[in-house]
Amino acid sequence: MKFWRRKKRDADLERELGSDLELEEEEQREAGISTEEARYAALRAFGNPALIREQTRAVWSGNGLESLARDLGFSLRTLRRTPGFTVIAILVMALGIGANVALFTVVRGVLLKPLPFQDPDRLVMLHESGLQENDAKGYTTVSGGMYGEWKKENQSFSSLALARGSRVGLSGSGGQLPEKLYSAEFSWDLLRTLGVQPALGRDFTQADDSPAASATVLLSWGLWKRRFGGDPAILNHSIYVDAQPYTVIGIMPAWFDFPDPSTQLWTSVYHDRREEQMTSFSMHMLDVVGRLKPGVSAAQGAADLSLISRRIHYAHLNDPFVFRSAISRPLLDHIVGDIKKPLYVLLEATCCLLLIACLNVANLLVARAAARRKELAIRTALGGGWLRLVRERLLESLLLSAAGGALGLLLAFAALQWLTGIRQDMNRVEYIHIDGLIAAFTVGIIVLCGLFSGFIAAFSASGKRILGALHETSRSVSGGSARAALRKGLLASEVGLTVVLLIGAGLLLKSYERLRSADMGCITQNVLTMHLGLPDARYPTPAQRANFFDTLLARVRGLPGVDAAGFVTVAPGQGYWGDWGFTIVEHPPLPQGSGLSANKLWADPKYFAAIGIPLMRGRTFDFGKRLDAANEVIISQSFANQYFPGEDPVGKHINAPLRHQTAEVVGVVGDARSEIGEKPLPMMYFPLGGGVETVGTLVIRSPHDVQQYALLVERIVAEMDSDLPVSDVLTMNQLLGKHTFDQSFNATLLTAFATLSLLLAAVGLFGVMSYIAGQRTTEIGIRIALGAKREHVMRKMLMDGMRPAVLGLVVGLAASLAVGRLMRDLLYEIKPLDPKVFTAVAAVLLAVAAVACFVPARRASRLDPMQALRTE
Repeated sequence: MKFWRRKKRDADLERELGSDLELEEEEQREAGISTEEARYAALRAFGNPALIREQTRAVWSGNGLESLARDLGFSLRTLRRTPGFTVIAILVMALGIGANVALFTVVRGVLLKPLPFQDPDRLVMLHESGLQENDAKGYTTVSGGMYGEWKKENQSFSSLALARGSRVGLSGSGGQLPEKLYSAEFSWDLLRTLGVQPALGRDFTQADDSPAASATVLLSWGLWKRRFGGDPAILNHSIYVDAQPYTVIGIMPAWFDFPDPSTQLWTSVYHDRREEQMTSFSMHMLDVVGRLKPGVSAAQGAADLSLISRRIHYAHLNDPFVFRSAISRPLLDHIVGDIKKPLYVLLEATCCLLLIACLNVANLLVARAAARRKELAIRTALGGGWLRLVRERLLESLLLSAAGGALGLLLAFAALQWLTGIRQDMNRVEYIHIDGLIAAFTVGIIVLCGLFSGFIAAFSASGKRILGALHETSRSVSGGSARAALRKGLLASEVGLTVVLLIGAGLLLKSYERLRSADMGCITQNVLTMHLGLPDARYPTPAQRANFFDTLLARVRGLPGVDAAGFVTVAPGQGYWGDWGFTIVEHPPLPQGSGLSANKLWADPKYFAAIGIPLMRGRTFDFGKRLDAANEVIISQSFANQYFPGEDPVGKHINAPLRHQTAEVVGVVGDARSEIGEKPLPMMYFPLGGGVETVGTLVIRSPHDVQQYALLVERIVAEMDSDLPVSDVLTMNQLLGKHTFDQSFNATLLTAFATLSLLLAAVGLFGVMSYIAGQRTTEIGIRIALGAKREHVMRKMLMDGMRPAVLGLVVGLAASLAVGRLMRDLLYEIKPLDPKVFTAVAAVLLAVAAVACFVPARRASRLDPMQALRTE
């Protein structure tokens, strides 16, 4: 029998029941009973018609679907009758589900989605390690000589290839301005190792990757579209990179950005690098990508390369910077960098927010069930099954969750649009989007949230709890105690999770504050930095380079309002540039295999005063010593402390690979941090007048708006060389802000999640107190009528509300001890158990809880006892 023929079946059932009842009534009248009594006797003999109807319908096929549809309609009508409750519950669910879906989408796109390369699970990034005996923790990039030995002798990799990030100048053409671009140098077989082909043109060949070959270049899809209008005619034509002609041989696919999202063109490494760089075992500057052979693990591959490294190490004991082992890590880990742990922390935060939202909705449903307890009790007494009532609660919860999930998906889409717009610097940002899998994940979250909240509400309105409502009156003071205890337990859980989020946000915010205010060892206010580099093709001699920088600095210093200007390879906060090994002439020879190293930079004599690095001892460079005569060096305080303990370094001499000259230490300057948040490293500064360095940063200090000099300096550079691009024009504050953006972004997001959770907890606490006050209206009225002071009543209500908040606070603080330890790597100069953060969070939460409890408690204490006693 088809379920959609319900009306006909119901009509037939009614006729049959009516006929049977009439026959029974007639038999009772024939037995001598009066007509009125015969009706009641027939009903007693026949049974409850409503129950018979239900039992009969239960055996009809398709009744389950009918019942489900009936319950669904009932749930919709019930939710529609209380729009305030429904809207609040949907919004709470939308916030929790939307945040969770958005962060999961980011984590999946960045961390979980496989790399778009052939068999990406077999691709690894390789490093050299173990400079000292039994030292396997640190690792570094690979030297060209070691790579060559690995490539010839290894048995574990089907291919090994090189990559090296760089920056180049692209000359202007057709009226376009020159520009500075991030580029990469590849070995000819890197794209084959990755399993990638150009979208247009061809790949590098082995013939392209040699010093004697013609210069060739691959363009990114974005650069090709932006700079060359997407014209395929650019293939096999020349462009000028660092003032040298390069033939464009291919255009890479739009999604390809290896090794960095900002990379816009690729050249061949053996063509661009000097032979001594590519054969040295101690110049570590290359990234090596390896493809493991089938059946070979990453650990086996690293062990294979370590055997080769150990042999090379012992064959070059006189060179202290030849490493003795190799390590590998998945290529995906290398590409995503340091963002992995912060993303997982944020995802865990959204899971907490989602759980808080579910607990809040469960609390609302429990209150709703409490308000309807007599209705549910009457339905149960009339034969309504417990499972039927549970199903209604679950359907209500699922409807709320579904509506919240739909709205949450829209919020997630908007959040992702915002995030991908401001975080274009994030690796793999192009893979962050909502697709079928994310939609399925959203549906799963909706169902789980609906079942979780619904089962809690169903548990609160089940069994004896329902039937007990028939014995309650408005003067019963204990009937709702179990429900109130459940709601307080849920609230304590919300508060505990909120405390965890607040402490995590507090730790990250304090860490960011410390990081942003870290002493860089220099002036950061009113300082402008500009990057530029001289191409070797146009400035091949040291004299040309030295003259250019001398002229540039003289003209910049002559600008009105400029207090000082200087030039350095890398300004503080711009990152690590490179280090050199050296020896100290006046010190005894080092044992075999030992060596000294320090960061190496080039600077002009006035640089230190321009950026405010103090001169601690000695003097700066002699202006009269230039080119080959520039055999001086200035060291940092860390250098002096580490390598000249207890002695005056001024007047000592250092042997470093600077045209095989010995440099005299003429001064000691204060420490400056290469990277914000890192300890100062030993540094040695060589004179810019030596003409060795070709790239660096111009530093300008002025008491006025320093940014006004950007255009003026660019014009000076253009007048000196119209094809020389200037890039990264930033104030020192902007530079530091750029390098702390990740920390700021993470702290801001976690704080937003924590604030939302605090708001939800406050709303939940307010709701609990309002519910309790409403349930105890008669009791409170009696107490006041019998002489209880209103202040005493308010204090007692406040204590009832604060108990779950304090319990949740204690549990949350205990859980935060473990969470803080997990966040240790994300914190700068603060402890995971920072007492100020814990105290501040406790104070804020207790204050918010007190405010949320005060309003219902005050309202309860101001009840009119006569009005309360009339309520039944």
